[in-house]
Amino acid sequence: MPSNSQQLINYARNRYPDKKIAFAYETGPTGFGLYVDLSNENYFCMVTSASSVPTEPGKRVKTNRIDSKKLAENLRGGQLRGIHVPTESYRELRHLIQLRDTFAQQSKATKSRIKSLLLLNGIPFPEDNEKWTRAAIREIQNLECSEAIKFHLDRLILSLKFFHSNVLETTRNIRAFCKHNKEISTNIQYITSIPGIGFITASQLIAQIGDWRKLYRFDQIGSFLGLVPCERSTGDDVHRGSITKMGHTRLRNKLIQCAWTAIRRDSQLQKFYDTIYSRNRTSYGSQKAITAVARKLTTRIYAVLTQQRNYEI
Repeated sequence: MPSNSQQLINYARNRYPDKKIAFAYETGPTGFGLYVDLSNENYFCMVTSASSVPTEPGKRVKTNRIDSKKLAENLRGGQLRGIHVPTESYRELRHLIQLRDTFAQQSKATKSRIKSLLLLNGIPFPEDNEKWTRAAIREIQNLECSEAIKFHLDRLILSLKFFHSNVLETTRNIRAFCKHNKEISTNIQYITSIPGIGFITASQLIAQIGDWRKLYRFDQIGSFLGLVPCERSTGDDVHRGSITKMGHTRLRNKLIQCAWTAIRRDSQLQKFYDTIYSRNRTSYGSQKAITAVARKLTTRIYAVLTQQRNYEI
């Protein structure tokens, strides 16, 4: 069946006119349009993530018909867990955030291509600290090299400037969008009051969390970002491993970067970091300690959102 909400609704009405119908589908490229249309028609609809659908081990045949039957049986048995569907304003903010991330990733990739081209041809990067300043870019443009390499560099630098300007323009658009939405703007203000967290990370957190009223547990945000440890425990034996790394990878990485800034601004977090690091003096000790700080930041985010106030040290 095509991705057409009205066609599905007409099918359900014609085939099951006197039945109570419940719908379920996995998240995918069609987004939440079907959920919205079904909800507007007063149908129950659950959107679930593909990774959370129970799967029978050993099954090596996968078709649309089998997957649909599996969803229906799990929905009837109460084994499906639905995801939170954000409202329209939060979905629009996600579009802008994802667009900025795309441009930022392309800008980063272009910088790597420029460095790889210079390395391949034995040309040193202009500055010792290898920072992408305007002076460094001008020096790259004025490098003495062959005509072919010169053309290659010019195209890459042109692409870099294009992606950089789009990152700035999209950021301005995000700021304007948040400014004109009182709830989003207020919640971003609460999150940025936490030491170490800036506007970009705060806006992305709000876009992914959505309505703060749906938060019901202090470790919910940490679990959503994959910052909680894996666990395999039985009886009195407790075995915890590395973090689950589930959820939004880019947002998790941004929060970890915020944690490095936070320990320099907050003495409590610095002390907490030192305590964790002292217990894990290994090659990955600092990584484990800063991840713990990032997880602690998620509890602060939960506190300021649910209590609707700025953070106070």
